[in-house]
Amino acid sequence: MVSVVRAGCRINEVECRSLLNKSGLADYAVNCYAGCEHRCVYCYARYATRFSHPGEVWGTFVDVKINAPQVLAQELKRRRVGRVFISSVCDGWQPVEAQYGLTRQCLEMLLRHGYSISILTKSALARRDLDLLVGKKRVSLGVTITTLNESLYRFIEPRSSSPPKRLELLEDARSRGLKTYAFLGPLMPYLSDTEESLLPLLRAVNEVGVDYFYVDQLNRRFGLWQALRNLFAEHSPELIPKYQRLFFDETAREKYTTQLTLTVRGAVRKLGLSDKLTLCF
Repeated sequence: MVSVVRAGCRINEVECRSLLNKSGLADYAVNCYAGCEHRCVYCYARYATRFSHPGEVWGTFVDVKINAPQVLAQELKRRRVGRVFISSVCDGWQPVEAQYGLTRQCLEMLLRHGYSISILTKSALARRDLDLLVGKKRVSLGVTITTLNESLYRFIEPRSSSPPKRLELLEDARSRGLKTYAFLGPLMPYLSDTEESLLPLLRAVNEVGVDYFYVDQLNRRFGLWQALRNLFAEHSPELIPKYQRLFFDETAREKYTTQLTLTVRGAVRKLGLSDKLTLCF
């Protein structure tokens, strides 16, 4: 196994046995990488590497499945054509993709074989591959945007593309005739979950012409409480007891979720965007 360290992240070259895997998000999901350089503190995908990287800090390792295109080529010979989600437990366009180009190679093959594609990323690198998508009818491109606040963005997702760059990706894709959507979340309690935070975010995605958008809250996932507690202990200790209640007090969490639902629906209604909203909680 080849392994190098870059910007505090260990990049490992590994081989995979399968790539086109069944998924609850679509018929299949494709992940050319395990782990992610973006280091988003809220990431739910920690569970996917809990056995291969036990005890390692999320965002400090990435496994590059160097044989992904070859494995996919073999799988496409025997799999039923369906809808593919790219990517479900990593970002297919995280920085290491610029070097390896595995997601692009796999995307090109899937399109050639007639698969429907749903993309979700927070990386401006995906603009590189819009040429593959233009003119394809069964393709949608989504971009995750959690906040427009520069300081907060650097706090919770430090190595991902900036919010303006993500909006540019959506705008460029839309201008090329692609179906686009935004995933707004997770909304971080006491940081990005107010109407004051939501309104400019909603206006921004509406201005770039998305067809629809999702809004999600912060969900309790494997390893998340520990990651948040460590981050807040260093930077915002006053948030620890607040988050602790939301994670471990069901009554407090239900009350918070009810209020967040009202806040989101109110902000969306104020801008006349209710027909484009799907709540994920």
